Amino acid sequence: MTDLDSTFVTGAFPALSGDRVFLDNAGGSQVARHVGDRLMGYLYGPNVQLGASYAASREAGARVAEGRAALATLVNATRPEEVVMGATSTQLLGQLAAALSQDWEPGDEVVVTNFDHEANIGPWAKLAAQGVVVKEWRLAPGQHRPDPETLRPLLSDRTKLVAMAHVSNIYGTINPVAEIADIVRAAGALLCVDGVAYAPHRAVDAPALGADFYVFSAYKVYGPHFAALYGRHDALLAAANINHRFFDRSKVPQKMEPGNAQYELAHACLGIIDYLEAFAQAHGINATGRPAIEAAFGIIAAHEEKLSERLLSYLRGREDVTIVGAPEADRTLRVPTISFVIAGRSSREVVEAVDPTGIGIRYGDFYSRSLVEGLDLPNGDGVIRVSAVHYNTLDEMDRLISALEAA
Repeated sequence: MTDLDSTFVTGAFPALSGDRVFLDNAGGSQVARHVGDRLMGYLYGPNVQLGASYAASREAGARVAEGRAALATLVNATRPEEVVMGATSTQLLGQLAAALSQDWEPGDEVVVTNFDHEANIGPWAKLAAQGVVVKEWRLAPGQHRPDPETLRPLLSDRTKLVAMAHVSNIYGTINPVAEIADIVRAAGALLCVDGVAYAPHRAVDAPALGADFYVFSAYKVYGPHFAALYGRHDALLAAANINHRFFDRSKVPQKMEPGNAQYELAHACLGIIDYLEAFAQAHGINATGRPAIEAAFGIIAAHEEKLSERLLSYLRGREDVTIVGAPEADRTLRVPTISFVIAGRSSREVVEAVDPTGIGIRYGDFYSRSLVEGLDLPNGDGVIRVSAVHYNTLDEMDRLISALEAA
């Protein structure tokens, strides 16, 4: 496996030119220069309303369509129309719940988890107000990864949808989505996957996973503050319209995009593909599109495994530290989102002691409140979370370890 070229990577992210260390990337990554170039190119170019016959409007429409196609490529959708664009993953999941539930009846069922981010729990749980039965799929104590077989007893002929995370933003564990998708499909239900914590680290292939819906945030994948929801085309067609009253169900994906997505941010997402293709080229891979993306993320995963091991090996060696999640760095099991607590110390106290070093880490529940509340932690301010991505370095991990030691 080719080693990651840190000189290329650092040069691609203007924010990395200083001495700050960004290790809160699960909350939002830095933006690749290619993304900023696309953003400014749109704003300083045909920045007009779409849908008119004049040339600038047609060009603007083409640029927004390029952005949608880029997002489709990132999730390996079969067509751009399978991508619904929006401001955040939380917003898009709320819109999806509003669209699907119009056809549901009292007594129909949804299954949520206690190990998800609230974005993929709240919109479904709120449907209880209209008579939908909400069931909770819980991890057994000490588990970091769900056993697919424990889902089966929760499913019935009234189950409409199962909502789950691809990766926990606390545990960092990669969940067996494809295996779970088979179980959900056999029950005649839909599967909605929150891929926010997975997409920055691996090439997403939503159709291969068997997901009916898959959401991720572009601003956590080196892009602008924007998000995308993949929907299998026939599943999107079946969903109700939540946009203008004169749109019918065939108007996919616009019926799911009330008010329009931000045009310049949509176009800027093309810069994510630009960056990953440039990354592949810089590492000797002469490819574009999906082959470049998959090759780039292969190198990224190997580098991130080294970052994980550097920190985890330190944490495993301390008797006063409890790792909240799998202690192994194996790239097939986890991403470099690492949570822990320290005996006798509040998580807030430790993080605030690290802050003056210029290293950005974080404490809290990260909106995975059901999971953190169920952990029975020794303090009330959640876990300490270190979330790396590929532009982080082993030297930065060593700086963090030194800062934790001093704290």
